[in-house]
Amino acid sequence: MKAAFNVKSARLDTLSVQLLTDDLTLINYELKQRADRFGNLRNMPFTLDLQNLTSPARIDLGKLFALFAQYHLRVIAIRHSDASWASLAKQHNIAFSILPEEQANSRVKAVAEAFSPQTADANKEKFISSVSANALPTLVIDRTIRTGQQVYAEKSDLIVLGLVSEGAEIIADGNIHIYGPLRGRALAGADGNKDTRIFAQCMQAELVSVAGIYRIFDQQLPAHLDRRPAQIFLQNDRLVLSAIHAH
Repeated sequence: MKAAFNVKSARLDTLSVQLLTDDLTLINYELKQRADRFGNLRNMPFTLDLQNLTSPARIDLGKLFALFAQYHLRVIAIRHSDASWASLAKQHNIAFSILPEEQANSRVKAVAEAFSPQTADANKEKFISSVSANALPTLVIDRTIRTGQQVYAEKSDLIVLGLVSEGAEIIADGNIHIYGPLRGRALAGADGNKDTRIFAQCMQAELVSVAGIYRIFDQQLPAHLDRRPAQIFLQNDRLVLSAIHAH
């Protein structure tokens, strides 16, 4: 008998909503303020990042999900670095993922220790070698990323030499460089690294995201950014779009 289906591994990428409070009134107020900006993100799957909350007992996850549902935001998973939050996810029949320590924070700490005045040159060399050994080669894509396609650069930077079409999605744990027009979605720092950036030679994106903080574009960009070289990065947990000027 012919098989009805196959089971294969897959990676589901979702945007992350990072909660800074468990105050439902405050969350509802901010959802109202941002409702018009959700646009085509409605009904997309989201992961709820609860890392900033300290106690599973303090949060009413059912009410929280219902609140997000009012704005057509569909939460399919929660994540936290503390495994005790897994039981909360199980109660509500959703997925749970362990949030690892941010690579950016661990690297900053390691750099500070390795290059402190009290550390010998030998330790500096040891640190540099360990970072290089753990780095993966940059993923280079020399073709068009077409509508509906997704490219993911795990634990590395991503370079796209061609066009990123509308409805296409490129994701990297590191930085993203696009040398053709960026017309789809670009998500850098997918593992939570807030120091990553997106560099676009021709900025026409539908959505950009750095470490889960995103912005959608349902209106034309200002003239100094539209179809021009631009970079996207985080500054005080806010997404910044900046023109790149040739010198």
